[in-house]
Amino acid sequence: METLRTPDERFADLPDFPYAPRYVEVDDLDGGRLRVAYVEEGPDDGETVLLLHGEPSWSFLYRRMIPVLVAAGLRVVVPDLVGFGRSDKPAQQGDHSYARHVEWLRQALFDRLDLREVTLVCQDWGGLLGLRLVGEHPDRFVRVVAANTGLPTGDHPMSEAFLAWQRFAATAERFDVGRVVQNGTVTELPVDVVAAYDAPFPDDSYKAAARVFPSLVPTRPDDPASAANRAAWEELTRFGKPFLTAFSDGDPITGGGDRVFQKLVPGAHGMPHTTLAGGGHFLQEDVGPELARVVVDLIAATPSKPVA
Repeated sequence: METLRTPDERFADLPDFPYAPRYVEVDDLDGGRLRVAYVEEGPDDGETVLLLHGEPSWSFLYRRMIPVLVAAGLRVVVPDLVGFGRSDKPAQQGDHSYARHVEWLRQALFDRLDLREVTLVCQDWGGLLGLRLVGEHPDRFVRVVAANTGLPTGDHPMSEAFLAWQRFAATAERFDVGRVVQNGTVTELPVDVVAAYDAPFPDDSYKAAARVFPSLVPTRPDDPASAANRAAWEELTRFGKPFLTAFSDGDPITGGGDRVFQKLVPGAHGMPHTTLAGGGHFLQEDVGPELARVVVDLIAATPSKPVA
C-alpha cells in the first residue's frame, strides 16, 4: 500500500493548538504499517474522554474543547483518523474502506493504547467509526455523547444535503478542505484556522481519504458496510450506559438524527439531551466550549466509579 506522510513543517504555528503529537503504529491490512497520530492531554488518572473527528477535519477541530475538559480533571485522547491530520495517508482511494478504517481505529485505540472506561464524544465520521466500536466492543465504553452524527445502514434514505455533498466530493475538480470546513460552520473562521484545516494536505495526492469518505457511507441496503452496521445497531439497542445526544440546531446533514438514538438506545432514555444553538455541522468550531461543558456535566452526573 502506497502511503504519504505530511511533512511536520506543515503543522508549525497552529493557532490555539500547542499540543505535541504522539504516535502508534497499526497493521495496514496489506502487509505494511501505518502511523496513527493522536494528542493526549490531562491527568493520567482522570476519566478518559475520546474525541473522534470526522471528514475532512482532524484533531485540530477539538482545540476549543480540550482546555475545558482538561480543566475538569479529565484525560483527553484525540486521534487523527488514518488519511487525516498527522496520521499516514493511503494514497489510493481504493485503499480506503469502512471496514479498514474501523479496524485501523480499533487497533490504535485498543491494541496499542488499551483505552478502557471510555467516554466517547463523536461527530460526523467520528460516530460512523466510533459507534461501530461501541457496538462491537461495548465493554470498553462507559458513556457516549453523539453530536451531529449517525450510524447509517442504507436501509433508510439519506438527506438530500448529504447526497449533494457525496456527489460534490466525488466529482468536484477542486476540493479545498479548509473551505469545506468553513462551509460547515456558522461562524466565520479566521484565515489561519482555515489554513490549519488545509495543512494536512500539501496537494491533491494527499486527499484520497477526504475524497472517498462520503462514498463509503452506506446509502443502499446492500452496501458493503450495511451488515456490520446493522449488527452494531443490535448491540446499541441493548446499550444501557449513559448515552447523550448533543446535536446543533444548524446542521442540514444530520438534523433530526438525534431522535433515532433517543428512541432506540436504552441508555438514552431519560437523559438530558440538548440541542446546541448557533452551531453548524462542525459544531466544535461554533459552540465547542458549550459542547465540552455538556460532556463535563454528563461525567459529573453519571460517575462510573464509586465516589470515596
